[in-house]
Amino acid sequence: MTPIESSGKPGSKPPGRLFWKFLFSFWLSLMVTGIVVGSLVSLYQRPPPGSPAEISTTERSSLGIAAVATILRYGGVETMRGILEDRRRHGSLHVFVVDDNDQDLLGRPVSEAAVREALRAAESNPEGQSAQQVTAPDGRTYLVFVPLAKSGLGRLRWRSEPLPPSELLVIGLLASLVVSMMLAWYLSKPISNLRWAFAAVALGRLDTRVAPLMGSRRGEIADLGHEFDTMARRLQELMAAQRQLLHDVSHEIRSPLARLDAAVGLARQDPARFEETIERIERETNRLDQLIGELLTLSRLESDAVGDRRELVDLMELIVEVCEDARFEAQASGRTLDYSSDGTAYARVQSEMIYRAIENVVRNAVKYSPPGARIEVEVQQQPPGRLLLRVLDRGPGVAEEDLPRLFEPFFRGRDAGGGFGLGLAIARQAVLVHGGSIEAANREGGGLVVEISLPLTPG
Repeated sequence: MTPIESSGKPGSKPPGRLFWKFLFSFWLSLMVTGIVVGSLVSLYQRPPPGSPAEISTTERSSLGIAAVATILRYGGVETMRGILEDRRRHGSLHVFVVDDNDQDLLGRPVSEAAVREALRAAESNPEGQSAQQVTAPDGRTYLVFVPLAKSGLGRLRWRSEPLPPSELLVIGLLASLVVSMMLAWYLSKPISNLRWAFAAVALGRLDTRVAPLMGSRRGEIADLGHEFDTMARRLQELMAAQRQLLHDVSHEIRSPLARLDAAVGLARQDPARFEETIERIERETNRLDQLIGELLTLSRLESDAVGDRRELVDLMELIVEVCEDARFEAQASGRTLDYSSDGTAYARVQSEMIYRAIENVVRNAVKYSPPGARIEVEVQQQPPGRLLLRVLDRGPGVAEEDLPRLFEPFFRGRDAGGGFGLGLAIARQAVLVHGGSIEAANREGGGLVVEISLPLTPG
């Protein structure tokens, strides 16, 4: 068997196969899409041969400097300044005109290094394509140049032609890789968290929760995380209940066993009291037998072992039978039990288990009501197709904080003696197995009200 491993915190392992599958799938899709779209756009926007759009950067720089030099030489500084201002407003200003004080006509910042670079270019090639020296009508000499992107001239740089295909390809690959990694991480991260959580639960850490790791995510994966938390919480509750049940069972069995041991010892020490000790042994033996029987009943109900033994039963008739037996016991102790039931209400149930569940609730009401008290049993059918049974007594009730525990095994909410605290636990499990619900609440004026709701069979 392969051992299960889980680190102490999520995200401590490197990305799994799912991350890389997402990454390469997204990346390949983005690359193919980018190449196809880029090729189509390039073919559609390619200018015809000889059109102005095909003029190279060098040719445009040469034409721009020649034009500016001609205007400055014959039109003067003011005319040149006006044209430059106009071109700047239209966003197509690529030319610098610097006087002998290294100041641009429009006051734009320009570095000394850029001026020196342009001056050297103009002196080495007076009719150069990147820089020229021009004498204006006022007799002053001006330096006209265009700062090229690759030359490092000036503080302002432009590219006057599209990037080459190789650079576009590299940029596209890098951008698609970054986007693919983000998408792959976003989709694989919650699955990685779920994997970590399942491994943690398998190692027994039932307090593991995934919802805090999901953050503000929405969708099916986030819903899966919440469902996992519900499962882990339920497992934690069941394990805690199992440990508590084992503790309670051992405690309940230890007491009669201790009394049996004491009775045997007494019989050996005092043979004259043999009959008395035999009676004690019989009582404790019967008590153990009753306890084990109820534990087996509860175990069968929790495993839903009654599912194949259901039959169509008139619940009204069954409730009347329970109430008649309970009324006889109540009258013997000076209590009164009132009930009413009309018509029929059929349901497919395991009649013995439902009978016992209702009997446990009704007999508890009789048992804990004071002498002379009145116990009420109300039955009514509710749409859509459910039967509601309410049992109201005038006993001591239960503390509000203990109401949720009233149907737990071995919990005794009204007194510490008498019974094992399994009757209401069996009733609850029997009702749940049949798709019903059972609840308890304190009654105004004292006492307890227990409500049982069961589904009916249509027709």
